[in-house]
Amino acid sequence: MGRLKSLPSRIGALPSRLQALPAGDRQAFDRRRDEQGWRKWYKTARWQKLRMAVLLADLFTCRMCGRVEADTSKLVADHRRPHRGDEQLFWDESNLQCLCKPCHDGAKQRAEARGEA
Repeated sequence: MGRLKSLPSRIGALPSRLQALPAGDRQAFDRRRDEQGWRKWYKTARWQKLRMAVLLADLFTCRMCGRVEADTSKLVADHRRPHRGDEQLFWDESNLQCLCKPCHDGAKQRAEARGEA
């Protein structure tokens, strides 16, 4: 018996809302986001230390897909509940989890957009 071939998808990938914006609007979106004061917290030594503690506590394993990743640049210390500038929620270690970049940028962002986070 021959091998079954998977059928190609007839539904193309849907563009994200950000990708659907014209280039100028995307740049304006990025500028507005980066002007928010809490964005600077990600550049601090305190955040880097907390991030590494979270990745280590989760044994460099994505909480969504179970992928183990030794390259920490491919991992994200994700806020379970979005902090939206709330300083206490931002620094709360119990609100952080380890996610691989594909899960964080895909499934997690879609769940947040639906209001499930």
